[in-house]
Amino acid sequence: MTALAIAAPRKVTLTSVAIPQPLPGTALVRPELVGLCGTDLELFHGTASYIRDGRAPYPIVFGHEWCGVVAAVDPDTAGVMIGDRVVGHTMLSCGRCRMCQRGCRNLCEHLAEVGLYGHQGAAADFLRMPVSGLTKLPAALTDRAAALVEPAVTVVGGLDRVDCGLQDRVAVVGTGTIGLLAIQLAVRLAGTVHAVGIDDAGLELAGHCGAHRLLRPEEAEPGAYSLVIEASGASSAFARGLDLLEPGGRMAVIGVASEPLNGLVPGDIALRGIDIVGIRHGLDYYDRTVELMVDHVLDPELLVADVLSPDDAQRAFERLEHGRSGQPKLLLRFGGSVRTDNGTLR
Repeated sequence: MTALAIAAPRKVTLTSVAIPQPLPGTALVRPELVGLCGTDLELFHGTASYIRDGRAPYPIVFGHEWCGVVAAVDPDTAGVMIGDRVVGHTMLSCGRCRMCQRGCRNLCEHLAEVGLYGHQGAAADFLRMPVSGLTKLPAALTDRAAALVEPAVTVVGGLDRVDCGLQDRVAVVGTGTIGLLAIQLAVRLAGTVHAVGIDDAGLELAGHCGAHRLLRPEEAEPGAYSLVIEASGASSAFARGLDLLEPGGRMAVIGVASEPLNGLVPGDIALRGIDIVGIRHGLDYYDRTVELMVDHVLDPELLVADVLSPDDAQRAFERLEHGRSGQPKLLLRFGGSVRTDNGTLR
C-alpha cells in the first residue's frame, strides 16, 4: 500500500509498505481525513522529543488526528463492523502497568502513540488499530468535524479536570486549534470567557467561536481571572497566564512549551494559592467529545482552513511551518488515488 512518510527533516515522501493484516482484537481501517498539527511539524523539523530520544526513527508514517472507515475485522473480534465510520485514539495503553491500573491510561508506562512513536500513523491507505482504540461515529457527524475529535478530547478532558463552571471568569490564551475549541466549550460552561492572543485573524475567529472579549496579552487585566486555559504552547504565554490569575485561581496547561522559563518564583504560586494542572490528552473523553460535536456545542469545521490531497503533503507542512493566521487546521484527504512524483496514479 501507499503511505506518506517523513523520511528526514523537512522531507515528506510517498513510500510503499506492507498492508497490515487484522490480528485478534484489531481492525483494518481506511483513513479518510488526516489532520496536521504542531506535533507533526516537530517531526517534520526533527525537533520532536520522540526523535531526540530515539523512540521515533525516520522514516515516520505520521498521522495521529484522523477519521476513517473499517475495511476488515478479525473474525473473532467484536466491537466494530466493516463499513463503520470511526475516529482513532492517539494513545494506546497497555492496560496492565501501574499507571493503567490506577486509571491513568494517558500515563501508561508502555504507551504507544499512533503516528508519533510505537505505532504506524494514519497517513496511509490502511491502518491497523486495536478495536479498543476506535470510537464509532454517528452519521450526523461529518468527516471534517470527526478529523478534529482527537485535539478536542484534550480540551474536553482539560476543562472537566479543572471543573470549569458558571462561577468562572475564564481567559483562554492562544487562538490555535486548541484555544478556539476551548473557547467554544468554555462559553457553554463559564460565566465569562475572554480570548487572549497575538494574531488578529485568530482573535477575530475567537469572536466567531463565542469569546466575550478579544484581547492582546498586554490588554488582559492581571489578577482578573479564576481560570486560565494556556493553549498557545509558548513559555511567555504560560508566564502571562500566571499573572492573569486571581488568588486561588486555576490554570489548565494544555499547550506544550519546550523553552525554559526564567524569572518564575515558586513561592508566588504557593502564597497566591494557585493550582496549575497539566493536561496530557483526554483519552477517556472520545465518546463525550463526539456527543458535544453532534449537539453543536463544538463546531470544529469552523477551524478548517483547507483540505489537500496527499501529494500536497510537503506543501502542507511548509504552509504549517510559516504559521497559520485565522483558521488553523489543515487536513489531508485519503481514501482515493494518490499521484506519484512521476504523475502516475496508485
